[in-house]
Amino acid sequence: MEFTALLVQLLNGLAQASTLFLMAAGLSLIFGVTRVVNFAHGSFYMVGLYCAVSLFERLSPGLGAPGSPWAFWQAVFYSGIVTAALGALVEVLVIKRLSKASDIVQLLGTFALVLMVKDAALGIWGPEDIMGPRAPGLGGAVSILGHSFPSYDLLLIAVGPFGMGVLWWLLKKTHFGILVRAASQDREMVAALGVNQTWLFTGVFALGCALAGWAGALQMPREPANLGLDLTSVSEAFVVVVVGGLGSIPGAYVAALLIAQTKALCIALGTVNILGVTLVFSKLTLVAEFLVMAAVLVFRPWGLMGLPVANQVRAVEAEQDPPLPGSVGLATGLAFVFMVLWALPILTHKTPYVTVLAIDVLTSVLFASSLRFLMGPAGLHSFGHAAYFGLGAYGAALITLKLHWPMEWALLMAPVLSAVTAAVVGWFCVQLSGIYLAMLTLAFAQIVWSIGFQWDDITGGSNGLSGIWPSATWASKEDFYRLTLALVAVSLWVLYRLAHSPLGYALRASRDSSLRAQALGMDVKRLQLTGFVIAAVFAGLAGALFAFSKGSISPDVLGISKSVDALVMVLLGGLELSHGPAVGALIYTTLGDHLQRATPYWQATLGFLILLLVLLRPQGLAGLWSARSSHQRAIEQARSRS
Repeated sequence: MEFTALLVQLLNGLAQASTLFLMAAGLSLIFGVTRVVNFAHGSFYMVGLYCAVSLFERLSPGLGAPGSPWAFWQAVFYSGIVTAALGALVEVLVIKRLSKASDIVQLLGTFALVLMVKDAALGIWGPEDIMGPRAPGLGGAVSILGHSFPSYDLLLIAVGPFGMGVLWWLLKKTHFGILVRAASQDREMVAALGVNQTWLFTGVFALGCALAGWAGALQMPREPANLGLDLTSVSEAFVVVVVGGLGSIPGAYVAALLIAQTKALCIALGTVNILGVTLVFSKLTLVAEFLVMAAVLVFRPWGLMGLPVANQVRAVEAEQDPPLPGSVGLATGLAFVFMVLWALPILTHKTPYVTVLAIDVLTSVLFASSLRFLMGPAGLHSFGHAAYFGLGAYGAALITLKLHWPMEWALLMAPVLSAVTAAVVGWFCVQLSGIYLAMLTLAFAQIVWSIGFQWDDITGGSNGLSGIWPSATWASKEDFYRLTLALVAVSLWVLYRLAHSPLGYALRASRDSSLRAQALGMDVKRLQLTGFVIAAVFAGLAGALFAFSKGSISPDVLGISKSVDALVMVLLGGLELSHGPAVGALIYTTLGDHLQRATPYWQATLGFLILLLVLLRPQGLAGLWSARSSHQRAIEQARSRS
């Protein structure tokens, strides 16, 4: 590796760091002041890039010849203004109503915004990628030690320090900045001093969205505008914020530099042969930021420049999930439901697609229920639960295709692979808490995803694996559906019994007060690790069933979107009740399937319904009947006393 080639790649890393910093600085400002986990932050980055391309096309004819530098920079500036205005509107209409909710509910609400903004962009700009213009006057390259380097990237290198300086001046030398810093440390005191927090929070949210919009707009000459930028950019922004330390602007800049330079170094190293072993470092660029985050959080859990606090996020409300009464009526009702589900293929023989959809619902129910066990009794939030679902799917596929074992053995062994991985990953994760724990689970999940995406010889790479069919005994969809129903029913019963066993109550104790649990002699970390492994086992079984139901799998089963789906299903049904994930999975899967076939803008419709639910019923849908019954009992008791 030549020194000059390494230098050019490091300069590329500096240019990329500027974009990462602007994104992360906006997210850090929003979280530091409003305490809102804004999962929709990447949507403003995407909108900023789309707006910049459109504005440049409209401004160029009015300002002279196409390619006017004035038009380019005006498009960049106005894109930030547009995203700021959009952010202010979102804050007033939605975020303000989510500010007092738990962080996990905020995640669900802002995820709904992601779906709505994505389909709005689809309607305005279409599904195709849109290439942006080159920066007029900066479209060429300069020679650095014999290597060509884009002129525009030199400008981007300066943007990072310039943005850092402007934010430092704004936060340290202006009245607005003083209020922002005060609100990030003690909002009650700021309110007691008579400061209008409503306008302050709106202003901070708009500023954060403007920074995201400008970050996207500055990428015009470097990447096309596309609908996938929202999730990819927000994951990178979260990584930078967590590595730098929540609420730390300097930390965000240092983290952006560290991550961008790590990627650049991987590209510069390329393929290296060490002692006969070929290492392709360039492939690590897909997961470099997550490797950095995992390494930082393991040794410094609060980030490079963050404050060492016990927990940075608000927990969900205490779980209200009493044991189900062992009445004959309840047992009869559950048996009746099971019999109806068992007979479903016969009842719907004229519409065989119902059976296919029912299998999808059942695997989703088990996947969501496994995550709920981790989040409910154990109180551990995971953003990477899809790793264990995907490992179960890939494990079943490889056992069937490579070892030629029957499906029955694959269903037994695939969850073991998920459990072993969870035991290793969970040991690191349970050392942390709050958002740091959640982000570390995401980091490990992305590492697993990158392996599945790039290990062509074993996993099939981006093409995945196919030909994964059930054994002859369960070859028909009806028989496989009944097998899935039986396994899911038994799994749900086991999860419920575990949640209300001594282990489950010990997990609740460690969740509610780890110090008291330790004082009682409980090994909290080992309890939490046990919860990780149990949740992974059933997620792996759900993944194995999914693989045999579809006949093929791809790296998508390991991706961020799959983890988000599980979170949405849990929160949609309600985290407080054990049957919440079943309700959430049923609604999310069937409604998504119906909307997807009914309209091209199904994600916006689904997002609007989820947002409506979050605003009106943040506890989820599963508790509606329970709440109504409790209210009725309270009325009856009041009447009897009177």
